[in-house]
Amino acid sequence: MDPHLLRTFVTVTRLASFSAAARELGYTQSAVSQHIAALEGDLRTELLTRRPVAPTPAGARLLEHAGPLLLRLDAARADVLRLAAAPPGRLTLAASPLAVGPRLPAALPATGVTLRVLPPTEVPAAVATGDCDLGLVDGLAAPSDPLRLPDVAPLSVTGVAEEELAVLLPTDHPFAGRSAVRLDDLLDARWIDAPGVGLPRTAGRAGVRYDGTDLLALCALAAAGHGLALLPRRVAEAAGAGVAVPLSSAPRLVHRTELLAPGTPTGAAAVLAARLAAGSPYDS
Repeated sequence: MDPHLLRTFVTVTRLASFSAAARELGYTQSAVSQHIAALEGDLRTELLTRRPVAPTPAGARLLEHAGPLLLRLDAARADVLRLAAAPPGRLTLAASPLAVGPRLPAALPATGVTLRVLPPTEVPAAVATGDCDLGLVDGLAAPSDPLRLPDVAPLSVTGVAEEELAVLLPTDHPFAGRSAVRLDDLLDARWIDAPGVGLPRTAGRAGVRYDGTDLLALCALAAAGHGLALLPRRVAEAAGAGVAVPLSSAPRLVHRTELLAPGTPTGAAAVLAARLAAGSPYDS
């Protein structure tokens, strides 16, 4: 299966338009039509309806495979090109919002680094495809258990921090005076849905959906009563508004941060990776 044809198919499906796909890809509309026809001929089935432009059942199934396949190709290309090496002393670090701990700046070199904050789901792909040299990603896990990360490419994964969790409540919440709270106590509560930050709504009903990555905004929404937020305890207690109540759960859950690297880092990336993996100064 020709990856060029597959990329054209994915683009046409995403934009629901042959002409729009041609403009984005820099092809003529006739060339895009030929790509789709060639792919359909190779697979001996119709992949797209033309009016409207939409995937057939076979096309929808192909889309499920297309994303991981193309990402793997991009990762392979990046891995080979990485051997040419980036400019000495420069690196780009991708980090999910809650993976940027208060002591991370002390681990960074004084110059030559770019910190790119991304939603947690985008960090592994950014490292795999060579957009970033290293990644820090976070999520919920049992103590010492690895995070469940997408299989985008072979990446080395090192746990660098585990932290207690807390629920951020408005000051007038009935549980605001408790010393700890269980998720079972909050099954009927409203929770903020914040996929860009990364910690999922684990129970209850959906409150406000927040599509940003700004933790201050998320904490302000929780403190104002638009929904509860499950956060690392240090973040919840530093919010400056609302009340942070530690989470008591069985089985126990922690907020875990992991370092992602494409194989063996070199140069400035190797120095930063060693600092983070050693747990100093980024221990929990």
